[in-house]
Formats: sequence, structure tokens, C-alpha cells
Amino acid sequence: MGKFFTSIQTAHREFIEKQHLFFVSTAPLTSDGHINLSPKGLDSFRVLSDNKVGYMDLIGSGNETSAHLIANGRITFMFCSFDKNPLILRLYGKGSVIVPSSEEWPTYAPHFSLYPSTRQLIVAEIDLIQTSCGFGIPQFDYKGERTVHFEWAEKKGEDGLAEYIQKNNLVSLDGLPTALGLSEE
Repeated sequence: MGKFFTSIQTAHREFIEKQHLFFVSTAPLTSDGHINLSPKGLDSFRVLSDNKVGYMDLIGSGNETSAHLIANGRITFMFCSFDKNPLILRLYGKGSVIVPSSEEWPTYAPHFSLYPSTRQLIVAEIDLIQTSCGFGIPQFDYKGERTVHFEWAEKKGEDGLAEYIQKNNLVSLDGLPTALGLSEE
């Protein structure tokens, strides 16, 4: 049976800090729009307060989270324990996108290890936390972080990354603008 909370408790924070992987989900308001669910890692997630979290978002093949947050702000994060003690933790809230040119960038950027391929920060006000058993989640052993993204970004270089963003990260699959697309205007 799930348990619900209105703020991030110490045990939740400790659980989050131990996880190597989390998932973020957003959706457009239109019924025919594509729901997005993305895995994230690389020590990019931070609990900023009892009701605020954020993660550093690297350049990727799409930018659905940004577009959906601009459209409606809805966001869900999910953490799963893959070790001996099962647990699923979900954080529900309203998110915003902070790009390097945003006024808020200097406030939030120091909380993260930024890379040349950091494209934005996602920050969310959390209004509901849910824990559930996770009894059906298999156990896995953590072997380490992948380096592929950073090798790709280094090969691209600053100009190549900027070109990649222009080509792939300014609108969503459904044609919604992203924060990077809006910051271009």
C-alpha cells in the first residue's frame, strides 16, 4: 500500500541520494500528444529543499521535458531501488526550465556539476510524494556510469553541440517550443 507525504522527508532524501538512476515523466495537454518518460543518471539530481528538487539536463536526442513544462508544468520523478531493500518513490509537482541565459541560472547552477553539454536545469516544486513497495522490481548490480555521452560531446565540440541543439532540441515531437527554442527568439 502506498504512503503519501506533502514534503520530502529525511528518509526520502537519503534514498534519493543513493540512487544511480531516476525517471522523469511529462506530457502535453493535448490528448494526441506524446507522453515522455526518460531515464536519467550521472549524479545529476538534487534535493534543494523539502519541496524543491532539480536536475542537470544534458543535451540529448530530444527535449520533450522542456516543451511539456512550458506548456503545463506537470512533472513526475520516479526512483526505484534495485538493491536488496525494495522501494519506489515518486515526486509529483510543477516544474520549470532554467537555461543558461535565465535570471535563475546563477541561483541553481552552483548545485550541480556542469559540463560543456549541460543544456538546461529542470527545477520542480513538489506537492506530493508517494512511496510504494517495489516488491516486483528485480535486483540489479550497479557497475558504473557510462562515458559515451561525454566522449560524443567532446568530439562535437562547442560549435557542434550548438548546431546539434539547433537541429534537435528547439521543438518537441509534437511541435511544441522548448525553453531553448524560446530563448533563441
